[in-house]
Amino acid sequence: MSTRTSATRYAKALLDVTPGDADAAKVDRDLGAFVDLLQSNGELRQALLSPSVPASAKRNIASAVAERLGMAPTGVRLLQLLADRDRLGMTGELLAVFRERLLDRRKVVRAELRSAVALAPEAIKTIESRLGAVTGKNVAIDATVDPALIGGVVAKVGSTVYDGSVKSQLEKLRKQLVGQA
Repeated sequence: MSTRTSATRYAKALLDVTPGDADAAKVDRDLGAFVDLLQSNGELRQALLSPSVPASAKRNIASAVAERLGMAPTGVRLLQLLADRDRLGMTGELLAVFRERLLDRRKVVRAELRSAVALAPEAIKTIESRLGAVTGKNVAIDATVDPALIGGVVAKVGSTVYDGSVKSQLEKLRKQLVGQA
């Protein structure tokens, strides 16, 4: 079984046992803090991911770290379960899947927005609401600046791309002109 498949199963179970949005948000923050700590601390990573460390020791270490982070009981139990099964290495992927499923449960879709210049917050909110009207879901935008676009914006929601950039308009015009020559 692939890591992604396992992470998906754990994330689904975790979401099932966190009924409220407030609880799920707390678990999200807690698990995110644990993943960040695991990635930034080499000694902790070595202790929790090394095959030479027994599962019981990993469980104790994970429990101690979770306690110091002030994690919710659901998160603590998850880490203990992962430690017992020697699966703490998948926490990053589990977090990513959990966040995807949490957004899906909230009927929120992520959109990538690229623009030639930084957009004002009001402009981003306007684009967010228009994309929401098109998709029928709430939209959360990740905005980046891409000077290569020359002007305009490119929005990507799932696999659908809405391209209103000057660069693509110029490219279409170039193709038309070359086709007529």
